[in-house]
Amino acid sequence: MASPRDIVLKPSSDPDGPPVEGPDFDSVTSLEEVVEKYLQIGFQATHLGRAVEIWKKVEQQRAAGENVRVFLGYTSNIISSGLREIIAWLVKHKKVDVIVTTAGGVEEDFIKVIKPFILGEWGADDAEMRRKGVNRIGNIFVPNDRYIEFEKYMIPFFERILELQRERGEPLTASEVVYEMGRYLDECFGREKERSVLYWAYKHDVPVFCPALTDGSFGDMLYFFKEERGDRELVIDIANDIVRLNNLAVEAEKTAAVVLGGSLPKHAIINANLFRGGADYAIYVSTAVPWDGSLSGAPPSEGVSWGKLRSEADYVSVWADATLVFPLLVYLVFRRGEH
Repeated sequence: MASPRDIVLKPSSDPDGPPVEGPDFDSVTSLEEVVEKYLQIGFQATHLGRAVEIWKKVEQQRAAGENVRVFLGYTSNIISSGLREIIAWLVKHKKVDVIVTTAGGVEEDFIKVIKPFILGEWGADDAEMRRKGVNRIGNIFVPNDRYIEFEKYMIPFFERILELQRERGEPLTASEVVYEMGRYLDECFGREKERSVLYWAYKHDVPVFCPALTDGSFGDMLYFFKEERGDRELVIDIANDIVRLNNLAVEAEKTAAVVLGGSLPKHAIINANLFRGGADYAIYVSTAVPWDGSLSGAPPSEGVSWGKLRSEADYVSVWADATLVFPLLVYLVFRRGEH
């Protein structure tokens, strides 16, 4: 029988890999030097370091002329937050090619052009806020007047969409409706529109898919429009959008999926990639966990089992709040060394 010493001090061999170590704050002079060490810190810092490596590889291939189509997916809370401006920058500079989001990801971008959201507190009295007509998204406050103003723009917008439908003799798809929202922003607003994702998507013809477009204030306004008119003539087509989205994946030489959060945008992107044998690159940023079997928490490797990511794909999942890590990720991939 082995002795306690032999059991505890069992001989070992070193596995392959760099040493675990963090930055030396006696010598670092910039944020970049700190984050360069993320790969060796361990835990989610290492995953963020891998995300930087993967996206830089994608960007280098695109710069070399390769057709790597970048799909960006995000849930509505991302646009509720200040990440909206970072996503607008990515679209403005043509760093993403296809967007998939939820209804809030569309309407809140438009609403913020009208009036900003307000930074509040997590511990607010929600009953008192309801009495004051203020809605809460975590520690972000949205007074009801934002939605009142939104309706003033949406009712004439629906009249425009209905007229386009009549001229074409068929309904517009959801992505075409979102495109027209970008055009509408361009016509109605000045410099404030330049912080908008929809505006830059319209300017650069980046398709924005929103299969659940009616699941939010946009749907509320559509309900008011149709009920007050007493007809059901205006229709939004989602069937042709699935063909367009899938073909954007099928026709690409390579694809990359960058997903903030989970839910519908995540699945719409990776499911489109199923039809081409899976995405080549994937970066997930989410706080969802896989233990309940949800798609939101599913790691990239689970997508491999479905054929939605290639078995040889380069992927990473960063389990963290996107508001913490996405600004760093984008800065380190695209802005470093420009100034």
